[in-house]
Amino acid sequence: MPLAVLWSGGEPAKSRWTVLGSVSQESIPRAQDLAGLIQLLVKQPGLAVPLRTSPVHGNYTPPFAGGWMLAMSYELGSVFEPSARDVGSRKQLAWPVLVSQRIDNAYIFDHARQLWWAVGSPPKLSAEPAPAAFEVGTLMSNMGDGEYMRRVRRVLEYIRAGDVYQVNLAHRLRGSFSGSRRGLFQNLVNAAAPWMGAYMEFDDGDVPCAIASASPELFVEYSPVSRRITTRPMKGTRRGDASASQAGELRESVKDQAELTMIVDLMRNDLGRISELGSVRVETPRDIESHGAGTSGVLQATATVSATPNAGVTWLDVFRMIFPGGSVTGAPKIRAMQIIDELEPHPRGPYCGAIGYISDCGHAAFNIAIRTACVRGETVDYSVGAGLVADSDPASEWDETLLKAGVMRAAIGK
Repeated sequence: MPLAVLWSGGEPAKSRWTVLGSVSQESIPRAQDLAGLIQLLVKQPGLAVPLRTSPVHGNYTPPFAGGWMLAMSYELGSVFEPSARDVGSRKQLAWPVLVSQRIDNAYIFDHARQLWWAVGSPPKLSAEPAPAAFEVGTLMSNMGDGEYMRRVRRVLEYIRAGDVYQVNLAHRLRGSFSGSRRGLFQNLVNAAAPWMGAYMEFDDGDVPCAIASASPELFVEYSPVSRRITTRPMKGTRRGDASASQAGELRESVKDQAELTMIVDLMRNDLGRISELGSVRVETPRDIESHGAGTSGVLQATATVSATPNAGVTWLDVFRMIFPGGSVTGAPKIRAMQIIDELEPHPRGPYCGAIGYISDCGHAAFNIAIRTACVRGETVDYSVGAGLVADSDPASEWDETLLKAGVMRAAIGK
């Protein structure tokens, strides 16, 4: 039986609920053209649901009461906005742009109160865990340090020319894979203790696939009680075992502050397109958080922005306006996405997309799918990127991407 997981392993005040669900229905909408796919999405279960006010969810009631779990690939952004693609792009997508799974039966764990809940009639948990052995071959970058730094320099030329202010440039690590996909996810969450982890497994045709995300970043959350929609973009990374002086350097870094400020402004603008006039607020301009532990952990600079959506807004409206997240594109968003499409040699797939749920009770939450392993058949991809601004140093940006790969290295023991 396919498994779907939403994993919270960090601070209970901000990452409280873990959901272990069995998949009862699945949809992978496909079309031969972008316009046809939009028409399919309009009818997609879950996405057409309006954001609403609901008294069902309270402080001691799980936010998930059955519903839809969705994985949206980064390329869904160019479905919503075709001009975000590079003019010469001919990339072939290996991953579906959307996977939608219906979850009627689930176990839910409340990390704050240390309590289990059941939704529907979930299957009895086995006393003997399934074998979790897996093997990952040597991970190889699709660029390498020299080529990545050359493309960083190309981004800096675009920035100096005034085309763009910031671009998130990534490269893909790929290796062979065999064994338990669930075992890989287990190792990832053990290494990262993710606040916004997620796992989905499905067959794409006859190819077994899994998305195993150990993300620390919230893309968007909606509370039907407060009617507030919240996003928490991250920009600025240091080693999790950094000294006090290194942690202080992140806090005081002018470059990292500028990166986050740009994305906060972008997210304020994106939320403003679907929200009541004057309701957009920056709740926290910048905070330094610890995610994971030791050499596989990271320090992250994070902001919190919230708004009250307009009446009648659906989830499809939300994603059309704000997807993908600004922290994984850059600013201005559309021009940054065009540059990404030009300079990254392969589609991102689920990486830098979003994974999460839309509950029947009205609550919803999605991560930014970073720190995410994508298993397709006998290969696994793990992509890493860095936010580039005018004073970026190519070698330092390459090193930052390797730092972000630390979680995957810890998970596979290499």
